[in-house]
Amino acid sequence: MASEQGMSGIDVKAMVSELAEKLPLWIDKVYQFDTRTLAIRMNGENKAKYLFLIEAGRRAHLVTALPDPPKNPPQYAMLLRKYLSGGKVLSIRQHGLERILIFEIGKGSTTYRLNIELFDEGNVILTGEDGIIVKPLRHHRFKDREVVPGAAYTLGATDPTASEESLAAFLKADDRDLVRALAIGCMLGGAYAEYICTQAGLDKSIPASSADPARLYAAIGGLFDTVLHSRSPVITGKHCEPVNVENAENVWTYPSFSEALEVFYPLTKKEKKATARPFIPKEDRIRKHQEAAIKKFDETVKKTDEIVAAIYENYQFIANLISTLDSASKQLSWQEIEKHLRGAESADAKKIIRFFPDEAAVEVDIGKKVKIFVHEGIEQNAGRYYDIIKKFKKKKEGALAAMARTVVKKPQKRRDFVPMKKLWYHRFRWFTTSDGIVVLGGRDASQNEELVKKYLAGGDLFVHADVHGASVVIVKGTTERMDEVARFAASYSGAWRSGHASADVYSALPNQVSKTPESGEFVARGSFIVRGERTYYRNIPLAVGIGLMLEPNAAVIGGPPSAIREKTKAYVELRPGQFEPNDAAKKVLRILKEKTGEDEAKALKNILNTEAVAAFVPPGGSDIKEQP
Repeated sequence: MASEQGMSGIDVKAMVSELAEKLPLWIDKVYQFDTRTLAIRMNGENKAKYLFLIEAGRRAHLVTALPDPPKNPPQYAMLLRKYLSGGKVLSIRQHGLERILIFEIGKGSTTYRLNIELFDEGNVILTGEDGIIVKPLRHHRFKDREVVPGAAYTLGATDPTASEESLAAFLKADDRDLVRALAIGCMLGGAYAEYICTQAGLDKSIPASSADPARLYAAIGGLFDTVLHSRSPVITGKHCEPVNVENAENVWTYPSFSEALEVFYPLTKKEKKATARPFIPKEDRIRKHQEAAIKKFDETVKKTDEIVAAIYENYQFIANLISTLDSASKQLSWQEIEKHLRGAESADAKKIIRFFPDEAAVEVDIGKKVKIFVHEGIEQNAGRYYDIIKKFKKKKEGALAAMARTVVKKPQKRRDFVPMKKLWYHRFRWFTTSDGIVVLGGRDASQNEELVKKYLAGGDLFVHADVHGASVVIVKGTTERMDEVARFAASYSGAWRSGHASADVYSALPNQVSKTPESGEFVARGSFIVRGERTYYRNIPLAVGIGLMLEPNAAVIGGPPSAIREKTKAYVELRPGQFEPNDAAKKVLRILKEKTGEDEAKALKNILNTEAVAAFVPPGGSDIKEQP
């Protein structure tokens, strides 16, 4: 599903299908608006005009209008005009599920390919029929891939979803759980991967190697078939989808995926600069497109009703046509039937204007152009059009229901946030207990040494998890919340990295902590000898809370959940799990921004960021506990 960051492989599949339905097409002109945004003006049959917008690395779809192009076309636009203008689009395809659209364009006796890459930073690459790069929009040299003129343009590995056999081989060799194997290895993305698991009746957390490939392949095939032939584009808030697989409510529906994408994506910088029209709020733009969509739905229903009426008004002709062609097709090929009817002089034969041999169907002109399937009766043929009427009436009902749901935006008052002043101990791990005592922890062996040698004083307490590889923790004063201190020490230890749910922790006085070993012993850097009696805290559960505090000062804070939960506006709790620290930090940041709200998150961009969140993420894998 398309997000603010860009289109997915499934979105590209839907767009390729939508464009392919409009073939044949001819390239008219190419425009370039900035370093990554281009557009292609194309002509279709019956004087149809299409505008195809490309934002490399993000999106590619039809639009209703383009901004004013620059007076002096950039060099790359001129090059594409030279090679492609006047050429015929022979095919539009996708490589596997990669985010690449490939236009195959014939001009004269030469065939070119325009490869539109929507992954990473994106690119638009013109190649010859032999796959040699003529010119890319952007030059790149990677370790195993060169995108420069004269180099061979290479595509990725074989698509695991291409056949049941390739899917089975992929799953057997993958060591991830099923949902991640499908999301990443098969390039389905998280939401579609979970949908496939549900459709196949398989637990998403099972090892991929143990999953039934036949059930998965059938589910994937069902999704692909829907995307290719039964699209129902919707906008669901933060996503734009070619099919509403989750059956989400409160969605906006559209006649085509391109129309949905045009509403969903904001204007490019170049479009904003070129557009003299006043700013229109997103809600108003959605409503305007929705009204246009309802009008199209009504037009489609009306035209289809007229086709059904025409079928029954010409009942005898249609019945004779079906009977004659059904019998003829059992003895002759469709090529022979077409040749015979093209040469016939009868009025009925001349009503047949088009043949569809692969579907055993013909198009007839009976006042309306009607497609008739010759192996089906009149009622079955009419039923096909009744299904179209039902489909678009249902779409209209959904659109009207969505329009009836009025979204009232609360007025946002701009707040001025005062950032927390940077204090000396913020470079360590730290938190403040519920009763106001500062607790510090070392991030590595060097900081462990520094905390003990420079900052462990007489009134402090030394705390350590009873596992190998743990932070030295110092309590700077006396606290009644040793449960919070113990959880802090347990969570920032090797127990988290090992995936344990709990750990033992002990405390000792400063005079019990020494760097002096016994004779014949060695004390490693960052380690200490604790002599005498210790106080133990057994089976301390591991958990870390990370949240956004706004009062009295704004800052991202972290530590034991009970110590920070009440101090924060937005809060997330981590437990030992599967996501690497960087990935966990990004997920936490996204959730905090969602809970904070778009306007406040923007105002806090210098405070609420990945670096600030990552400072409190424990070493090792993490999962996010579901919040009520």
